[in-house]
This record gives sequence, structure tokens and C-alpha cells, in this order.
Amino acid sequence: MAGPGGTTYPDRVDLQPREDDADAGTGALARPEPAAGSAVASAAAWLAGTNHNPALVSFIRRARRMLPGDPEFGDPLSTAGDDAPSTAARAADRFIRDREAASREVGLAGLQVWQAVAGLVSRTPSNAEVTIVFTDLVGFSTWSLAAGDDATLRLLRKVAAAIEPPLLDRGGHIVKRMGDGLMAVVRRPDVALAGVLAANDALAEVQVDGYTPRMRAGLHTGHPQRIGGDWLGVDVNIAARVMERASRGGVMISGDTLDRIAPEQLDALGVRPKKVRRQLFTAKPSGVPDGLLMYRLQPTARHAVDDDD
Repeated sequence: MAGPGGTTYPDRVDLQPREDDADAGTGALARPEPAAGSAVASAAAWLAGTNHNPALVSFIRRARRMLPGDPEFGDPLSTAGDDAPSTAARAADRFIRDREAASREVGLAGLQVWQAVAGLVSRTPSNAEVTIVFTDLVGFSTWSLAAGDDATLRLLRKVAAAIEPPLLDRGGHIVKRMGDGLMAVVRRPDVALAGVLAANDALAEVQVDGYTPRMRAGLHTGHPQRIGGDWLGVDVNIAARVMERASRGGVMISGDTLDRIAPEQLDALGVRPKKVRRQLFTAKPSGVPDGLLMYRLQPTARHAVDDDD
């Protein structure tokens, strides 16, 4: 239809809502959702792919080796301690089960540095020289089999109360308890020996159902590796073998430990070393280096007289 001045107007104005317009109030607003959802899904897929990118995970692991602390922090051994970083790592491991993720490596890197800084502040290096102590009871298994569980438990409680305080009171640390024995570390060898001798004296007062246990102990000084709450390495194995050599009880020390204790300190403790010779026709002890010297500590004459009094 033509209007004034030749202006053309549409013949008909459709006032009915069109199908496309009807969707405008609902469908038009809903249409961006698939686009937004698709974008989120794409971003999530990209993040997941990046997080699990082997090259990126490998790069972060290499970078961790340049950071202070244990670059392998995160495995069960390294997180077995009771310090805060180890506790946090164990808690995170229960929720993050994905072992091959960049996010996991980044988190462990932070905990690795935290643990290293905490060690520096407390001045406890991971491989400081310490004296390692192993103890157990001679003939315990045979006795406990006949005595039964109740008597065995009573004995173990009394044994722990007798032998642990002399070590702890001298600054020692109980690494682990192993049935009738324990493993401990002490910073100085003379202090470790004093603690073991005091523990042995205290054990003489322990008795359960007429049975008095006999302790054997082995000491070795070295540089074990501290991982989490444990101490590992060749020096730990040597200390255990030194203890095993004291088959009838008593205190045995390695040459490395004896070299670090002055003769006057031994005299003050009332003991003297006697070199142990390997018996003929016996196999060489496993887990010890060639040439390792072992010494059995015996009471000096003066100390023996004092004990008799």
C-alpha cells in the first residue's frame, strides 16, 4: 500500500506472535547454555589433558630435584613421619589417588620444601651422624610360647618402662618398637652407650612369673638416611648385625662406635672392650662390610666388685 509522497507501507501488519518470537522468552535465553556448557566442558577437558600431560609431569618432577628436601617425597616411606608435612601428604593422598598428575607433583613440591625448611629450623639434617641402637630379649620367643599372651604382655610393658626412659632421658629417639626389641638413634656414641648400660641395669629389676629377661644390644655409629619417621641404609643393617652377634646377651659395639668413645669414658662407664673374633668354619655375617670389627663390652674389675657389693 502506497502512502502520501509515494511512501510504501506493508500491506499487512502481523500482530500475532511468531513461533520464533515465542521462543524468545524461553528458548532464546536457554540457547546460550549449550554454548556455555560446551565451553566449560572444553576447558575442563583441556585442564585434564594438561594436568595429565606426561611431558609436564616429567618436567615438574625434574624441577623438584632442584628444590631443597627429598625429591621423592610423597611415597609411603617418606610420608611415614609424624611431622606436619608428612601428615598433610598422607591426608592428601587419601583424596588424590591420581599418581600421574601435574597438580599432585606441584602439591608435593610445596610439602617437600616445607619439610626441608622445618628440618633446617630444627637443625635435624636427614643424614647426620648418629649412633644406632638395636635391642631385643634373649630367648623371649621360647618363654612367651609357654607363658601365654597375658604374661607376655605384662612383661613387654615392664621391659619398655625399664629400657626406654634411659635412652629418652639422654636425648635418644625411639625409631620403632619390634615386639621384644626396639631401634633407637642417639646423637653421641658415648651417650648412647651410657643409656644402653643404664637400660640393662634397669632390666635386671624386671620379673614376671619368676622370669627375668636378658637383653642383648648392638651399637653402630654412621650416617643412616632419615626418611619420614624411619632411618634406613647400610649403617642400620650393620647395627642390627652387631646386635645379633651378642647371641647370649650383653652389649656389642662396632669398631666405628668404639673409635668415637674415649678410653676414660669407657672407664667411667665401668666397661672395657674385648675384640670378637670370627669363629672358624662359620659363615661370614651377611649385610656387613669386610673388615668390620666388633667388640663385646665387659664390666671392669672395679665395676664388677661394686656390683657384687
